[in-house]
Amino acid sequence: MLRRTGIIGTLIGLLALVLWAPSAVAAPAAPAGGCGVLAPGASAAAQSAIAAACAQADAGTWYTWGGGHGAQPGATYGQVDPTDPASNQDPERLGFDCSGLVRYAYAQAAGSDILNGDASRQYYTTRAAARFTAAQGLAPLLPGDLLAYGNSADLHHIAIYLGAGKMVEAKQSGTHLMVSDVRLGGDYFGAVRVNTGAVTGHVFRTWGTGVWTKTAPSVSATRVYAFPGPTSIRVECQKHAETVTSDGYTNDAWAYLPDYKAWMTNIYIQGPAWLDGVPTCTT
Repeated sequence: MLRRTGIIGTLIGLLALVLWAPSAVAAPAAPAGGCGVLAPGASAAAQSAIAAACAQADAGTWYTWGGGHGAQPGATYGQVDPTDPASNQDPERLGFDCSGLVRYAYAQAAGSDILNGDASRQYYTTRAAARFTAAQGLAPLLPGDLLAYGNSADLHHIAIYLGAGKMVEAKQSGTHLMVSDVRLGGDYFGAVRVNTGAVTGHVFRTWGTGVWTKTAPSVSATRVYAFPGPTSIRVECQKHAETVTSDGYTNDAWAYLPDYKAWMTNIYIQGPAWLDGVPTCTT
């Protein structure tokens, strides 16, 4: 009787060990369409940004127009978008719009508010480690890169790439934050990889509102992007070109802004007429 009890006990112990062992070594499979890092190569900061955005998506956080643009990064109640009847309840919903989500995710990753602003300001950030055109597609992208939609003068949407052709985004009123297939057609503009470390290059700040950058150092050149207000910019070089008179100043110096692939008159860059420490453009 004792021998049979011992054998049965041993068998029960072995069965328990077999049942327990797989769960101890195998991670649970991610659900289809799940939010997370879906490809290798992401930096630790990018992984942290994705984790922060995905935590909000997994919690069922609302898209809300203007959400996430409070004094500090984080969900806020939204506003009514006059062009979108679906936003009528946004003032009652705590959440993010597209750039509010990006701001929050990278603030969590960097420990500071490094991407405050709308989609255009986030794409044209001085913290760009790399940029990618729409024509390059997904091949060079890594999880954590920011995908921008619109045109050079008006980028109206931005999302965070997860890898494997997926992105996490705050898409539109009436929906929750979501994981979507990357939309490469239509008005996909390109992507930017965020540098969460020190900013390199010659950084200055603009002044004025509605100041246009141009494709060439001339007031008659094609417009690229208008700064809505004072903005931090990175200047690669400067040159003497067309003389400009505006707002009581006259100057023939123009600065090349590599993040915009565009020029602007030095009149609207805070500092002397010829910027200190910035080299002369060779072309």
